[in-house]
Amino acid sequence: MSKLNLEQLVNLYSLLSIEGIGPGKIRSLLAKFKSTEKILSSDYKSLLEAEGINYNLAGRIQGAAKNRKRIKIWVEEQLDDLQKLNAEIITIWDESYPRLLKKIYDPPLVLYIIGSLTDFDEYSIAIVGTRQPTNYGRVQTERISGDLAEQNITIVSGMARGIDSISHSAAISKGGRTIAVIGSGLDVIYPPENNKLFKMICENGAVISEFVLGTKPDAMNFPKRNRIISGISLGCIIIETRVDGGAMQTARFALDQNREVFAVPGNLGVKQSEGTNRLIQKGEAELIKSAEDVLLELELKLKPVLGKNIPKHQEELNLFEEKIYTALNSEALLIDNIAKATDLSTSDCLVHLLSLEFKGLVKQLPGKMFMLM
Repeated sequence: MSKLNLEQLVNLYSLLSIEGIGPGKIRSLLAKFKSTEKILSSDYKSLLEAEGINYNLAGRIQGAAKNRKRIKIWVEEQLDDLQKLNAEIITIWDESYPRLLKKIYDPPLVLYIIGSLTDFDEYSIAIVGTRQPTNYGRVQTERISGDLAEQNITIVSGMARGIDSISHSAAISKGGRTIAVIGSGLDVIYPPENNKLFKMICENGAVISEFVLGTKPDAMNFPKRNRIISGISLGCIIIETRVDGGAMQTARFALDQNREVFAVPGNLGVKQSEGTNRLIQKGEAELIKSAEDVLLELELKLKPVLGKNIPKHQEELNLFEEKIYTALNSEALLIDNIAKATDLSTSDCLVHLLSLEFKGLVKQLPGKMFMLM
């Protein structure tokens, strides 16, 4: 639950209820006044000195006190209803707020959550795509999502029909964690046939929304949802989407947020593949064929959860290369220490280390020292 007390939450929702005042302006006001209480109690002149506040907005802020009692009753009702759902509210000022999400341009000030978030969820990958996948899309989604889940990667998606639902289900089936970001209130499950999946996600991760309880899944909510899907993840995989699909929008958000974007190529002439193929063609997404491609690309960022579990094209390593690779780690080792650890001669080690370098698995440092890439 949020560290903000009831009065602080009422202050925050009082500001959010003012026409023309959104998260951006609240952050700007907080930079000047330091607290929501001081914003609401500031005089007219001081408010006008704040960036982006004109005469009309200053007047509306001054008049917010008139609605405080009504808003307090509403907040109390929301908190009671959240408790009945076994849900909680967290704000951007809470330690439990997702670290990656804080870094995007316009992070939501408030999140509603059923389930739990863990430190491991910082190592998440989003998988999104069409609501009408082909059989090929289904197979690729199950394979990639399942393989990533087996590597302790949390799968993030939007719980929509099609690719989203498949990615959540595949992660759960492999014993992994998954997070759904939805475009409605936590008490409005959409699509309705995902009621069972919703409960499974809550038990194996979390369902997140920035929308208050009772919010319907209106079309205007989904762009906001999509920026959270990409913002909460280290990278985003697009599996089948039309050129005008919502997944393309998520890809654009990911690019704007400096996240990695990956796409699974599809057959030419198939509408569900037009978006992914275009992303690859324009160089906006890296072509991937498997979860392994994603893990290799994000290895450094995923190191804390993966260790040496990343499948490094094991079929391409001979017995001696495999022995040397297993002995190495992310800290540089002298060639003599590598030879000792592998029970190979120094000259044999150098030959096979050179081969591993060519395969992009090992890096040589000055002084005959080697480490994993």
